[in-house]
Amino acid sequence: MDESRAYDAILLDLDGTFVADDGRIRPRALERARRAHEAGVRVMIATGRSEVATRPILEQLGFDTPAVVFNGAAIYCPVAGRLVEERVLSSEVVRRLVAWTRDADLLPVVAGASAKHAPAPRSHHEESALRYFRDLRTVEHHALPDEYIIRFTAFSATHADSGVLAEHLERAVASPVYVTHFPLNALADHRDNPLLVADVQPPCLGKAEGLRVLFERYGIAPERVVAVGDATNDITMFQAAGLSVAVENAMPEARACADRVIGNNNSDALADLFDELFGL
Repeated sequence: MDESRAYDAILLDLDGTFVADDGRIRPRALERARRAHEAGVRVMIATGRSEVATRPILEQLGFDTPAVVFNGAAIYCPVAGRLVEERVLSSEVVRRLVAWTRDADLLPVVAGASAKHAPAPRSHHEESALRYFRDLRTVEHHALPDEYIIRFTAFSATHADSGVLAEHLERAVASPVYVTHFPLNALADHRDNPLLVADVQPPCLGKAEGLRVLFERYGIAPERVVAVGDATNDITMFQAAGLSVAVENAMPEARACADRVIGNNNSDALADLFDELFGL
């Protein structure tokens, strides 16, 4: 702990926060994150992405700090090059979800540590949604795997909003799970896509798992952690961190939970925040 500063770690969401809409990290934000790391600040990524989709960002950063992936259901170590923590959904829960999506005519995606599986898309919007997933294998609905699944995703074109989709999904599961949801058009690459998304993960603290890891590994107390994000899946880390920061383009629910709001992800606002908090 460095008494000369108020915070010793920062948890960063990727898409819509650390990553600009063009899919890149703004050069000044990247440089400031590296300088903070060199100064002893633990810069930790906390994302809903899989470890496969997160790895290129971690390689670009070059840090040894683990990353929260799958919305907190797993922890990835960039040094070991593998998941060092992993929660999985029970096979029974996955089977219930597969049956529910079939009966409700929804598009499912099941994701494990090394592969993702989904039925073939049936519309342009579904095809566009599936491009978001790396290492995706197409199988028949009845052939979706149900073992060692970290996350189950359901896409809907018929529910009123993603919250309703999540409610129906939780009733179908009838077991403890951690559910996150959002309209797909909240993502920069899918602004014109009307599909709604609900992600089912095993019971966990969500992205707040990052604060647990920071304390267990580095002795950094939650009150000395800054959390920065843009979406509802960032709220758990907002609630646990000493300082929560939403970007200007954040979902209204995330903005309402944040201690403060900075500029959008396409600006240098995050770099300015590093300068302000860590004296860079």
